[in-house]
Amino acid sequence: MTVSSLPAPPGPQRAGLCNVRSTLRRAGLRPTRQRLSLGQLLFSSGGRHVSAEGLHEEAQGANISVSLATIYNTLNQFTKAGLLREIAIDGTRSYFDTNVSDHHHYVVEETNEVIDIPVDQLMIGALPEPPEGMEIAKVDVVVRLRRKAD
Repeated sequence: MTVSSLPAPPGPQRAGLCNVRSTLRRAGLRPTRQRLSLGQLLFSSGGRHVSAEGLHEEAQGANISVSLATIYNTLNQFTKAGLLREIAIDGTRSYFDTNVSDHHHYVVEETNEVIDIPVDQLMIGALPEPPEGMEIAKVDVVVRLRRKAD
């Protein structure tokens, strides 16, 4: 469950690590080695969608020794802190989005690829009245795609 000791990356990556450290602190999270390493993987390449398993593979490829349980815990902590947005695809699969703004998603059924839907391409009309004492927190639309039959 521990991240191997990593030397400070040189050049621009060092600045990225500093940005992750300050981002974690602003979100009220202690910048542990695991959070810094995983944050660097998540946030260094712009907006992206990642599963816990995909991030675990990426961490292993970057020689970051971290368990899948730690990956899940970190993704959930980042989500609670507002750094990630969870996209529930079905009852068994979730992806985490580094773009936390209000937007919706396509999911390609054959590959489970998650793609942002441009904000101006989907409009939601009237929403149902929530039950007494409740309010709508957010609306997530997932549009499933598949290849056309020839």
